[in-house]
Amino acid sequence: MSKPLNLVVMGAGSRGMYAYAAYALRHPDQVRIVGVAEPDPIRRQRFADAHDLSDDRCFTSWEELIDAGQIGDAAIVTTQDQMHVEPAIAAMNAGYDVLLEKPMAHTLEGCMQLVHAAERTGRVLQICHVLRYAPFWRKLHEILDSGALGELITVEHRENVAFWHMAHSFVRGNWRNKALSSPMILAKCCHDMDALVWNLNQRVKRLSSVGSLLHYRAESVGPEIPARCTDGCPIEPSCPFSAIGIYVDYERTFPGMAARAGEFGVDPAAPDLWPINVITADYSRAGRLAAIQNGPYGRCVYRCDNDVVDHQSVLMELESGASVNMVMHGHSNEEHRSMRYDGTKATLRARALEPGEIEINYHGGKTERILVDSGALGHGGGDEGIMHDFVRVLRGEIAPLTTARVSLESHLMAFAAEEARLTGGVIAMDDYRARAEAL
Repeated sequence: MSKPLNLVVMGAGSRGMYAYAAYALRHPDQVRIVGVAEPDPIRRQRFADAHDLSDDRCFTSWEELIDAGQIGDAAIVTTQDQMHVEPAIAAMNAGYDVLLEKPMAHTLEGCMQLVHAAERTGRVLQICHVLRYAPFWRKLHEILDSGALGELITVEHRENVAFWHMAHSFVRGNWRNKALSSPMILAKCCHDMDALVWNLNQRVKRLSSVGSLLHYRAESVGPEIPARCTDGCPIEPSCPFSAIGIYVDYERTFPGMAARAGEFGVDPAAPDLWPINVITADYSRAGRLAAIQNGPYGRCVYRCDNDVVDHQSVLMELESGASVNMVMHGHSNEEHRSMRYDGTKATLRARALEPGEIEINYHGGKTERILVDSGALGHGGGDEGIMHDFVRVLRGEIAPLTTARVSLESHLMAFAAEEARLTGGVIAMDDYRARAEAL
């Protein structure tokens, strides 16, 4: 049996600790975490305790980890969006293969630097486009790749972000402000763009986009609404965006969460579950209440410094002439992606839920229904799947499902869509790709 691979983690936040490093705890025969870089002392210590790391393998910055010399086979880089480029390139230069959280970078220049560094060093740079590794999305890809629908004519793809997720991540949270993170079409939908690149197997010829921040702004409420949900807000008990209802009395927003916590082997009274584990290290009710009284996640959604859109549509023409309409919005009653593919032989409708639902209506009357059970792990099994494949890639058992160069395409589409939204123009993608390559 092969020895476990030694991995280091740069960034021990929600994605680093729970989505990827936790794979080592479930599969110690495959992976061992041997080092961590994390500036927050509580997160760093919690990570060290979980993976039995000595003090000399715990670093306050990725620079310190790199300066310590190569101590592992590969690095998982899960820093914030604007801190992806430098640590990933430094890790590749130091001899590490890299698993990098999406988006690759918050700028086009950064994306190109990463691609060129991977090609120059010959290191694996695998971007966490986790949908490619989830059972539902693999099944959808298999159907589309089979030609069962005939020639594709039109595609509708929807990223339906639940109202509470929008409030958590894109109004109160780390991805609320373009200057601090990246445009929402990149931060949220580079997953969706990559799924389209993978499934359509052809490039986008041109695209346009519209969208705006319509609801989560001060004009949506009166002056009587305070800055925080805990400041005696008159509409708090009935407000779906209430921080008290999302993080403290969470059964108001997430009925059944206590049972869900129990399934994970976590104390239902203090669930170590996303998004609660993002706002505080103290999972007690008092700790969660203190976090929203004093931290950014307790702000009223109409009193934040957010400026990213809450809805955006991207219209694309493929090289074949087929059309694609992708819709993203942050007002859904439930978190899911939905899609429709119309071809010359059949129509496919699907919803990425748990279980995933796929229905194919063939011309002539035959209908095929498929349910895809992906299990309870993150992103419909995609977080587990990408770690499993990354291990096999590092061992030389398989080639990467996607490279940095391939992952670049979804980012180019997202950046082009944001430019089109802001300018009202139509982007010719060949010209845009050439512009990017010249950077």
